[in-house]
Amino acid sequence: MKRLVLVTSVLITLFLVAALSPVSSQTAKPQPLTLALQCAGGDCPLLKGAPQTAGMRSGYVRLKPGETVGWHTTGKNEESLVILTGHGEARLEGQQARPFSAPTLVYIPPAMKHNVANTGNGILEYVYVVAPAQTLP
Repeated sequence: MKRLVLVTSVLITLFLVAALSPVSSQTAKPQPLTLALQCAGGDCPLLKGAPQTAGMRSGYVRLKPGETVGWHTTGKNEESLVILTGHGEARLEGQQARPFSAPTLVYIPPAMKHNVANTGNGILEYVYVVAPAQTLP
């Protein structure tokens, strides 16, 4: 019983410290980061948005020959793909596929449904950066 009271007291104290802290994780100023590009395969998130950044997200993708990331959209966000190694194509809904080879930057406008495919014989590696887009006048 004493242990339960102690655990409960510690949890309440931690909650109060977090709630009453003058700098919460939502208002903390993002700090510089250095992140290693290590990924066993697929999509490995790097930057995850607020509070880590002011709204940008990023990740590292590693695809085997023939693999794709799957059709998706980033909604109101724009996306850049920095192709590090390999060959592939950006598949954009309603448009012809756009082939690319490293090193390349591929830009995807907001609300565009797209897919990335590895069309080469080796590994395709890229970093994506997704950020809130401003509306144009």
